[in-house]
Amino acid sequence: MSNHHSRRDFLRHAAGWGSLASVPMAFNLSQVREASAQSTSTDYKALVCIFLAGGNDAHNTVLPTDSHSWDVYAATRDPALRTGSSTGNAAQSLALPRSSVLDIPNANKAGLNTGRTFGLHPQLKQIKSLYSSGKAAILANVGPLIAPMDKGDYVLNLVEKPRKLMSHNDQTSTWQTFQPEGSARGWGGLLMDQLYSQNTNRLLSAIAVGQPSVWLAGNAVLPYQLGSTAVYNMGGDSGAILGSSALYQAVRKVSGTADANDPFASDYAQVVSRALSSQGTLKATLPSALMAPWGTPSAGTQYNDPLLKYTTPLTGASIFNPLAAQLQMVARLIASRNNSAIGTRRQVFTVTLSGFDTHSNQMPTHADLLARLDHAVGYFYNLLGSMPDGLNMRSQVTTFTASEFGRALLSNGDGTDHGWGGHHFVIGDAVKGADVYGTYPLFLGTDGLGEFFSQDMIRGGSLVPTTALDQYVYTLGRWMGVADANLKAICPNLPNFDPATYNLGFMA
Repeated sequence: MSNHHSRRDFLRHAAGWGSLASVPMAFNLSQVREASAQSTSTDYKALVCIFLAGGNDAHNTVLPTDSHSWDVYAATRDPALRTGSSTGNAAQSLALPRSSVLDIPNANKAGLNTGRTFGLHPQLKQIKSLYSSGKAAILANVGPLIAPMDKGDYVLNLVEKPRKLMSHNDQTSTWQTFQPEGSARGWGGLLMDQLYSQNTNRLLSAIAVGQPSVWLAGNAVLPYQLGSTAVYNMGGDSGAILGSSALYQAVRKVSGTADANDPFASDYAQVVSRALSSQGTLKATLPSALMAPWGTPSAGTQYNDPLLKYTTPLTGASIFNPLAAQLQMVARLIASRNNSAIGTRRQVFTVTLSGFDTHSNQMPTHADLLARLDHAVGYFYNLLGSMPDGLNMRSQVTTFTASEFGRALLSNGDGTDHGWGGHHFVIGDAVKGADVYGTYPLFLGTDGLGEFFSQDMIRGGSLVPTTALDQYVYTLGRWMGVADANLKAICPNLPNFDPATYNLGFMA
């Protein structure tokens, strides 16, 4: 085989080599072109998605506290109160004590929740504070919809349903791409397709911290993945492959070299070269995780840093919070935005909190997960207000939650089964907070056999969404600066809804 083909084959197969597995290779060829725009601190916006993997129990996250709704909630979730329950008193109560629920205001500006009052899970103390001070909002009963639908439409098949409801993989994909598993383009990446030309280093437009996410993949923009505590890099921190720095240098050289007569290999080499350069730039420019305000210099490691520890309600111990570490990396990346080699003005990030598949042992598991979420959100919000450059970034960074589905209202014994719609938080100083957006479901009781009288609930108390994922995306996209026509192309089901409701109004 000629040297020409050997080099080309080397480049073609490089991404599959174990020794190069830590190099972010998922870059579109168009991203290697330079942009002339430079970032400025005052013209920056970012979306940060906290994905609650497993299906968050929204019923115990944002609760109805008006008397009739509370009575239905408690009677449904506490087997001892359910008339005709076959599970009897042996089943675990999944109803939170009313005295423990954190009451929150309801501005009800849209008039959709007149007469309703609400509260939060007792572990969400910092989120309650942000909400009550107008820095966070709740989006009620949102989920994938093809068109407006209620229970009658669902039961009688009068309106097309989203495909493969209540399937973890498919609904995770649907929340991120509008399509079941197998879709290759996410709406976060598609938003950035419209915005990434504003960034000097386009490879850093869409970043996954921790787990990879198809949400970040667009047509021109593809994800750059980082660890929660470190930048992935070829050869590891030692800069060596198989213990050899010479081998590392040789691999790096050949990875960025291609025959000029082979356009594909030449473009691929440019991608690899830019990836390696970005890796070096990030390692050189990211502030230390143990440097204030990110961390505590005397802690020694991130795992020992008191700022990254939360108090678990399971034991009362102070333990490391992986979600806080992921958001720490996001904040450090935002702090690096003005470096001349990075120069980002628009970015999207995703972080993940796993463990919400609570078919059993739900009450302690869910409480611990929400304690992690609450601590991490509070920590991140505080960081954004004390960035090293002296700027308060809280109005330029919006954090929001997502999950593949909510869960059923009815207990299965000591947990709950897969649902559909759920309630989510949007956090930041650009949020019109202290309000519940969208229509919170009605609680009208059950026939004792699993069917609910509410038009918002199908069997088991799973919520039929009253707000579409497309509307959620449209509202966030408008804040990011994506044009209306482009948002309509990104959100496939918007034409089936009233144009007056595209923008849900929770962003300034």
